[in-house]
Amino acid sequence: MSGMVVFINLAGAVALLLWATRMVRTGIERAYGNQLRDKLRLAIGNRVTAAIAGFFFAIALQSATAVALIVAGFVASGYVSTAIGIATLLGADLGSALVVRILRQDLSLLVPILLLAGTIAFRASESRNWRQIGRILFGLGLLLLSLRLIGEASIPLKTSEILPVIINYLSRDWITAFVLAALLAWAFHSSVAAVLLLASLADRALIPPVLIIPLVLGINFGAAVIGAVLTRGERVDARIVPLGNVAIRGLGTLLALAAQLSFELQSSFFSVHPGDAVVLIHLAINLAVLVFGLPFCGIVGRLLQTWLRPVEQIGETMVEKRMSALKPEHLSNPHQAIADATREVLTVCERIELMLTWIFDVFDTPDKQKIVRIEELDDEIDETHREIKFYLAKISQSTLDDKSADLLQDLLGATIKLEQAADIIAQNMVTRARKKHARNIAFSTEGWHELKDLHQEVMRNARLAFNLFVNRDVEHARELVAQKEVVRTMVRNSEESHMQRLRDGNDNSYDSSSIHIDTMRDLKEINSLFASIAYPVLASAGMLRKSRLL
Repeated sequence: MSGMVVFINLAGAVALLLWATRMVRTGIERAYGNQLRDKLRLAIGNRVTAAIAGFFFAIALQSATAVALIVAGFVASGYVSTAIGIATLLGADLGSALVVRILRQDLSLLVPILLLAGTIAFRASESRNWRQIGRILFGLGLLLLSLRLIGEASIPLKTSEILPVIINYLSRDWITAFVLAALLAWAFHSSVAAVLLLASLADRALIPPVLIIPLVLGINFGAAVIGAVLTRGERVDARIVPLGNVAIRGLGTLLALAAQLSFELQSSFFSVHPGDAVVLIHLAINLAVLVFGLPFCGIVGRLLQTWLRPVEQIGETMVEKRMSALKPEHLSNPHQAIADATREVLTVCERIELMLTWIFDVFDTPDKQKIVRIEELDDEIDETHREIKFYLAKISQSTLDDKSADLLQDLLGATIKLEQAADIIAQNMVTRARKKHARNIAFSTEGWHELKDLHQEVMRNARLAFNLFVNRDVEHARELVAQKEVVRTMVRNSEESHMQRLRDGNDNSYDSSSIHIDTMRDLKEINSLFASIAYPVLASAGMLRKSRLL
């Protein structure tokens, strides 16, 4: 019975570690996610800067996996090449390893301070940012507390009769130890949590020094696989980055394991303290992978692209095959069918984000290929919208509970709004971009900055809206609707500034006047369509008036 108590205490402490890690990461993503994504996209210009950017962003997010998912999206959207994406992820792995080193410091005094500060920040204001700061601080406090609890819960294991038998076997079979450690990292979905747990057990002499290197290598292999598995259903370009990380980091850990089997390097070479040795070995592995893997990012990316991309030759055009998430066999199960439709709507979101990004590239620099691709994406969205609409109509023929029926109706309404946003980009804004370049019109410096600022604001709101399909978060919905007034104010201020420039005789403002005003209103309309996606979420929470009329 005492063994069961020990196991429950240890499992509870590990669960707290995982929960705290997720709480910190979620708080950072909600408070600063959009800013971090924008800065990361601007920072990754070449492999070296990409690796440096990945390093710091993994520290900020406390997760290389989170960076992997973000960068995979960048590559799929055409922002960066596969080589740059893989280099960013190698840097993120090293940043994640440094997070472990920081958390290994004796920060026990900070536990009550962080918990208190987090509670005060969360409760002191209704501001979303303050609440997320409170979440981050409280999560850090819980994380440090969980490490203390793991240490205390593992003390009775020293007298266990079963554990020595298992450890002795693994000490003679490093390959099995490597595999088990990889499975542990996969189960945790976090190399930070897995390495911290291993270090805590090593501190208590529950892990012998001879096992430390194989176990740390296994954790690194398992951590590399996480991103690849999480993106397995994405487009080919999105899958290449995490798979490239598996190829470089995974191969590196396997070669290191082979070398360890041959030469049996002692963990004491890194530190005489087993827990510190775990962390330093983890750092050394990721540093070596970064240094030796960086030159091969391009080769690995090209090989994976050749291997993964299923294409068929039609004339002289290479067309990528895309698997639809709309499965007819799932129509008999309304919940599964609605989930399939939601996944398909997310592909529409990806295309719209790409269109919205490219249209301002086209406004800045004429690019016929991008214009053609924007129009092709609009056609693809029209087709997907039609397929989703018919699929949802078939679902509605089944018996649905009230919640599922409301969700289906909300999904249909959101799909219509997304299709309308795509039409505005492909028809209105593309026409204006063509007119601008055909007539050799230039925006005034101030006007172009105003347009770009508004564009960035709409892009941020688009991501908030798209996130609501995955997580119907009321706070996100409130923020999205609140940003509608921000955009309205930006448009009004820009129109007033534009009129003042016309009165001042600014020639560029005169030439670009109609295009400037119409583009502003296009962006405002697109933003309103995105904001309307939040209304059903707020309505279900009782936070929306039925009418604005008196």
